[in-house]
Amino acid sequence: MDHKLEFAQRLRDAMVSAGLEPRPSVLLNLFNARYWGRSVSFQGAARWLRGESIPEQDKLLVLAEILRVEPEVLRFGQAVRQRVQEQRKRWDEGLSYQEREVLDAFLNLPVPQRKIVREVILAFAQAHPARDGAAVA
Repeated sequence: MDHKLEFAQRLRDAMVSAGLEPRPSVLLNLFNARYWGRSVSFQGAARWLRGESIPEQDKLLVLAEILRVEPEVLRFGQAVRQRVQEQRKRWDEGLSYQEREVLDAFLNLPVPQRKIVREVILAFAQAHPARDGAAVA
């Protein structure tokens, strides 16, 4: 599916969840009452709802605030958020104290030495692929 169409569906769903009719005039009035920049036209709001365009970041933040939804969820969807949270959880729960200590030491190295250490680690990772299917970059 097209990213613009997916955004439009999330925008309409968020409006309905907020008790609003997903119509351009409703969106236009709410948005322009809160936005500090140049107002959005009826056609602009209609394009967002039809999936013809995606608002710029500053406008997206205002929409998210109006609709009481996280900006990243409005823009990219819940699936992206869940993948990010899974990666964070893996990072937070998957490292022992010793591994965190090694990473701190790595981050304190000068950039040229970090590059060498990175290359060594990637060489080991390539020789011994991850068992859980995690990609090595």
